[in-house]
Amino acid sequence: MTNIQNLKSLCRKAAFKARAEAHSVNDDQKANAQLFSYLKTFDSNLIIASYMPIRTEISPLLAMEKMSKRGYKICVPVVVKEGKPLNFYQWTPNTKMIPGAFGAMIPEKSDLLVPDIIITPLAAFDMNGYRLGYGGGFYDRSFAEITKVKKITAIGFAYSAQEVMLVPREATDYKLDQIITEQGLLSF
Repeated sequence: MTNIQNLKSLCRKAAFKARAEAHSVNDDQKANAQLFSYLKTFDSNLIIASYMPIRTEISPLLAMEKMSKRGYKICVPVVVKEGKPLNFYQWTPNTKMIPGAFGAMIPEKSDLLVPDIIITPLAAFDMNGYRLGYGGGFYDRSFAEITKVKKITAIGFAYSAQEVMLVPREATDYKLDQIITEQGLLSF
């Protein structure tokens, strides 16, 4: 394990603790209001990728349901294989979901989509627009793969308590365009 990977591992442990404490306060509704307000400014022809929350991740489900009711296409990530980018499958509030990798629910059967906007969970973020994930690199590989085909907007969704001074990063770490918390929008 390299020095940067060791730093990431230490940062991740502290970040999960901060996230769990923030999760217990339950500001998800306030954060979803911020997320929804931002997303509804985008053209309804764009495809929005979000995620099904696991553990103490902030839940984007309220905003996802509202955006779906407004006619936006929503999709969620599915882990295909370790070391590969994510696939994104269409989701609606009525989609039949089954357990997938890491305990996240995934569509049982759905259309494969390529998102224009990707909302990503995270362990920590910094004011430079970088996120610390779980260490699998799925989102970073997905951002890199999709941007070969089209421009995307990458949004981190988190509790404000997940902010750290500096996220340890490597050359493969993708810089986010925005981060949305219960306190508002940060743009980079």
